[in-house]
Amino acid sequence: MATRKTSAGKIPDNVFVLRIDLANIKPAIWRRLEVPGPFTLARLHKIIQMAFDWTDSHLHGYDIGGMLFGPGDPDPFGFGVTERKENKYRLDEVAKAGSRFTYTYDFGDDWIHSIKVERIVQPEAGVHYPRCTAGKNASPPEDCGGPWGYADMLKALADPAYPERENYLEWLGDDFDPKEFDIEELNAGFRMLKT
Repeated sequence: MATRKTSAGKIPDNVFVLRIDLANIKPAIWRRLEVPGPFTLARLHKIIQMAFDWTDSHLHGYDIGGMLFGPGDPDPFGFGVTERKENKYRLDEVAKAGSRFTYTYDFGDDWIHSIKVERIVQPEAGVHYPRCTAGKNASPPEDCGGPWGYADMLKALADPAYPERENYLEWLGDDFDPKEFDIEELNAGFRMLKT
């Protein structure tokens, strides 16, 4: 990773400000993340997993300008191609300010994350990267059936007469709040990562 060494530790050469939205979801679920440009796509995968509270128990991949990147498993997309290995490519090698690309998690549920590089900035002294600066709404629970299953789940939670409501409540427990997003908790998790 391209960094400068200071008395405070490693400082990245540049930081990508990413707006990441879950596609096909209402109300909107999104995060604004600041990620060092020299991070590999494999590291970005781990950061997205944390930001959206995923468990990394399904396949994933990126589509950046029509090029597919992933963990190196043969043809997880079903397109008849083998993707490029995500641990061999850095964010600052495949994207620039204004770039848009997608990250898909769980090819059954198809959680498509639309990613826009809003800008590239110089790192701030004393700031730990990655960090989240904004976001809205809780992430959907793993294995809830993708955007359409999640929409059904939200209807069930909002309507006491909904036929599947009790099943959802039993599965989710009492503490799931679709509007809750704790930026401080996420950033505390990011601070535990090695830079």
